[in-house]
Parts: sequence; structure tokens; C-alpha cells
Amino acid sequence: MSLQQLAQAAKAAGDPLRMGILQLLGQGAFGVLELCQVFGIKQSAMSHHLKVLAQAGLVSSQREGNSIFYRRPLLTANGHWSLWLKSLFSAIDAATSELDSGAVEQVLSERAEACAEFFARHAGEFKEQQDLIASWDQYGEALTTILASLTGQAGKAVSTGYALEIGPGEGAFLPQLARRFSAVTALDISPDMLSKAQQTISREALQNVHCVLGDTSTLRAQQDGQFDFAVANMVLHHVPAPKTIFTDVAQLLRDGGTLLVTDLCRHDQVWARESCGDLWLGFEPADLSAWAQEAGLNEGQSQFLGLRNGFQIQFRLFYRAAANGQK
Repeated sequence: MSLQQLAQAAKAAGDPLRMGILQLLGQGAFGVLELCQVFGIKQSAMSHHLKVLAQAGLVSSQREGNSIFYRRPLLTANGHWSLWLKSLFSAIDAATSELDSGAVEQVLSERAEACAEFFARHAGEFKEQQDLIASWDQYGEALTTILASLTGQAGKAVSTGYALEIGPGEGAFLPQLARRFSAVTALDISPDMLSKAQQTISREALQNVHCVLGDTSTLRAQQDGQFDFAVANMVLHHVPAPKTIFTDVAQLLRDGGTLLVTDLCRHDQVWARESCGDLWLGFEPADLSAWAQEAGLNEGQSQFLGLRNGFQIQFRLFYRAAANGQK
């Protein structure tokens, strides 16, 4: 890290508006027009501020279909530059926020509404749409094997504890959860998809599964620290702010609880956004690791499954530390 690099970064960050942008990007990635909406400035002015931040290495960009989203750079190294950025972001996050929370919620709400509208229109075609990317037949066995290994561990008896599935889709994984936990919550923001899950629950006579309409923040307000196990199965790429799933689940899990995330690795198959309602083109494994770490979750084992159509699925385990400090 040179003094020139440090001076450029310090100068770029030394502006209240740009600090506000960096604070917001701590919640996840945002597009230029979304940032304009939150901060109430013209696109030309916002683009200028983002250019200054990007040239100083304080933000990075990623393409999602035809849109460019801005985010904080991923900090995985322990060099002086990364340590300085971590300290800067930590100070910005700790500062009193002057963000218009209503404007931020509006942006995230618009994302959620777009996703919900897609599933409302295509709920009857969900399986066909999902099969275009990854069908349950392709990865369901691997997911079930991971679950069996977790619930078969010493001290974790079968048919005990509480489980949460975030975005259960048509409910293909619910029978497996119902056999291994005493109670299962199926959580979804889409009434149409929740109805599909309910059909599976009725058909399979799953007496210990109940459906909840809402998101993890809704559930968190009611049931902190209740669940022994949570799974987000092929759902993060539909979520308006994926990072918040880790933050919320960290609070929803009991001490020693487990989060299993199954999702796509980062890809460039743009058609998935329009055909399958994807908000995000998969995720870098390092992103999930960083979000989990920030939420206070310990990282466990990872598995990866490549599909013939070019997609790759990542199976990731994260744990909330037990009271004795062990996972």
C-alpha cells in the first residue's frame, strides 16, 4: 500500500455523501438508479461519485444481466490495504446513519415485488422453470445426504428440534425435514409458492410442517433463537438482499444451530433472470463466507456440484457458535 493509494482513498471517502453510499453498500449491492432513488440525486451526479469511489478502490462493480450493481470490494486478504479498508468500513457502519430508511425499504420492496409477481405469474410452471437451471433430481440426493449426516451426528437425535426452510418452492425438501425434526416451518414471501408447498404437505401428510407467509425479518421479530437448523435451498438468487438472510438466520438459530445454503455459483447466463425470475446471477463462494462471518456464523464444510448445462451448485454449511464456544 503506497501513500499515494492511501491518500486517494482517504480523499475519496472524505465526503459525507460518499460515506453514505459506502454505508448503504454495507447492506449489499445496489444499482445506479437505486442509489439515485435512495439519495435523491441525479444519475450523472451519482455516476461521478461512484467513479471516484471505484478509482480509489473503495467500491467494485458486478454485472447482473443488463444492469451494473455496485458493492464494497470483497476483502479476503490480511494485507495493510485490506486491514485499512476493514477499519474504514467498520467506522462508517458504526456512525449514525443519515440514510432515508424509507427510501431504502422502497428499493428492496420493489425488488421483492418483482420477484413475487414473477412467481405469481409462473407458479404453475415452477418446476419447468427451475429445471432449466437445476432440477431437484440433479441435486436433491446430495442435499438429503448432507442433512442425514448432520442429523445423524452424535448427540443429534432424529425427530427432535425445530427446522426452518426459507423459500421451500414446491416443498420437495420438506418431507426430508419433517422426518428428521419435530417441527418444521416453511417460510416464503410468495402466497402462490406457499400454496404449492402446502399441497406437498397435504399430499405427504406432513403433520409437523406449517407454512408462514413472510421473510426472515418478519420471522425474526417473532421467533429469535428458536431453530436448530435452517436451510436456504436455491433461494438466495431470488432474495432482494441476500446478505440479510445470514444476519437474520444468525438470530433465528439457537446456540450451536446450523445453516445450510444451497445455491448457484456465480455465472453469466443472463437468460436466467428473465426466464426464472433470478435477481442475482449466482454468488462467489467468498461472498457467502464473508456474509456469514459478518453475521457471526462459523464456516463449515463446502461441496460443489457441476451440471452439464454450465451451472455449478454450492452446498455450504455455517454454524452459530454454541455457548461453550464450539460449533
